[in-house]
Amino acid sequence: MLFTEAPLKGSFIVDIEKKIDSRGFFARFWCQNEFKANNLVTNWVQANVSFSKSKGTLRGLHYQNDPCAEAKLVRCTQGSFFDIILDLRKNSCTFGEWFGVKLSADNHRMLYVPEGMAQSLITLVDNTEANYLMSQFYAPRAEKGIRYDDPAFGIEWPIEIQVISEKDASWPNYSRRVSNL
Repeated sequence: MLFTEAPLKGSFIVDIEKKIDSRGFFARFWCQNEFKANNLVTNWVQANVSFSKSKGTLRGLHYQNDPCAEAKLVRCTQGSFFDIILDLRKNSCTFGEWFGVKLSADNHRMLYVPEGMAQSLITLVDNTEANYLMSQFYAPRAEKGIRYDDPAFGIEWPIEIQVISEKDASWPNYSRRVSNL
């Protein structure tokens, strides 16, 4: 596996190393030893899948507050999507910055999202599936979100949003959430 640190401190693009032969290829997409060697979470407690029928479907920006803050390993198993992470760690040198990367069934890339970051995706084609490994169990009381078009962060979505849940469309702007704490 190849680990490339992404622009947001502690996040990584993870590429597989293909062993190619006449049948196709074989590769690992998870290895506890390799994740541990890169000082990344190795204790995944939950696996999630999302399927989106339509191109332009937006999911997120989601995260969980402490003590349920979660790391994620996100990969695309069908179709393609643009995955966004937003650094919400107040003591981070990249606080308030975002980063996006295309994940697809064809490129086999994954994105490692450390605790304290919000994550979102927008599908680039119809019939897209995302798989997530989670370091924490889903905790409704800790679930939070930020509005996808919050002007404080200036996230640039690569395509127009066509489908979004009522819940995701109604998350507050981050600045409003902070002032209400």
